[in-house]
Amino acid sequence: MKAFYQDFKLGIIGGGQLGRMLLQACPNFNVHTCVLDPSEDGPCSGLANEYTQGSLLDYETVYAFGKQVDLLTIEIENVNIDALYQLERKGIPVYPQPRVIEIIQDKRVQKQFYLDHNIPTAEFILVSNREDIRAHAEFLPAFNKLGKGGYDGGGVLSLECVADIDKAFDDYGLLEKTIDFETEISVIAARNLLGEIAVFPAVECVFHPEYNLVDYLIAPSSLSKEIQQTAEELARKVITNLDIVGLLAVEMFVTKAGEVLVNEVAPRPHNSGHQTISANDTSQYEQHLRAILGLPLGATAIIKPSAMVNLLGEEGYTGPAIYEGLEKLLEIEGSNIILYGKKFTKPHRKMGHITILDDDMDALKEKVQLVKKAIKVLA
Repeated sequence: MKAFYQDFKLGIIGGGQLGRMLLQACPNFNVHTCVLDPSEDGPCSGLANEYTQGSLLDYETVYAFGKQVDLLTIEIENVNIDALYQLERKGIPVYPQPRVIEIIQDKRVQKQFYLDHNIPTAEFILVSNREDIRAHAEFLPAFNKLGKGGYDGGGVLSLECVADIDKAFDDYGLLEKTIDFETEISVIAARNLLGEIAVFPAVECVFHPEYNLVDYLIAPSSLSKEIQQTAEELARKVITNLDIVGLLAVEMFVTKAGEVLVNEVAPRPHNSGHQTISANDTSQYEQHLRAILGLPLGATAIIKPSAMVNLLGEEGYTGPAIYEGLEKLLEIEGSNIILYGKKFTKPHRKMGHITILDDDMDALKEKVQLVKKAIKVLA
């Protein structure tokens, strides 16, 4: 592969914040970048060597874009899979592979994959519509998940009792049994073209009580070494069975009984790995590049304990983004901010993140609260 020559072109489908941070890792590898995104001025628009506006779901758009590059990757799963298959048939390497993306695009297929490969996961029932859910009312409490289309906490509803069924999705999806879990963790694994695997240490995720997305995370995990080892081995098993080339984020539940269950996976850089930019030997973004370019994988060790806080648009504010408290935030020792280049904010929109480094875990957790109070995204 001519990865280090000026005429090598890496295509990235999706130009959001994950693509932006992937772009920031590319110059060190002398990679010319091409990005496809529906937005005229998405986060990648000012950083990519070539930026194309177009639908990620339109066959002709994705196929025409892919034909112009030497290697294709994604930063979002919601893409036209038929175009990716055709590009693969035409000899364009696509990593992660289209067959992997297709499995992960549909939560129904993804859950069945876990069942077929003896990967522990929460009990579930496949459903086709709201009446189907009503016929399985005895399965509640459960989470109703759309088969396709859910992203950043969307496409998931909590159904506690029969009365909640009226608000359920009237579409193909699944019911997933509510788990009495202790905590939620994430393990990011990478697998390169040679089949070599590297796993980042597990991180603990704290979810926002209302928005159904990560509020902040802590690394390393405070869980026992046995549970962390189980989680990392489970991530290895999932990435091996998927036979994927690239990065895989494996989100898991740890039950109060100490069992580790796979919740969902994402075949790309992930929100639960942002802190690796500052806190690990190799960032998840560099690791993804190493994997898809066929290079040796980097070390994943934690250099320093860290926390990552998502910077979300404030409730009640929509419009051109104003960052209030930036100076106060940067006065907090060990804080590092990355903004995503989004011109407009809206409630709960991910506008950036802050990574905090501190050798003392108690001090780190205190700084998380200071950071959350220091900065707000208004309009």
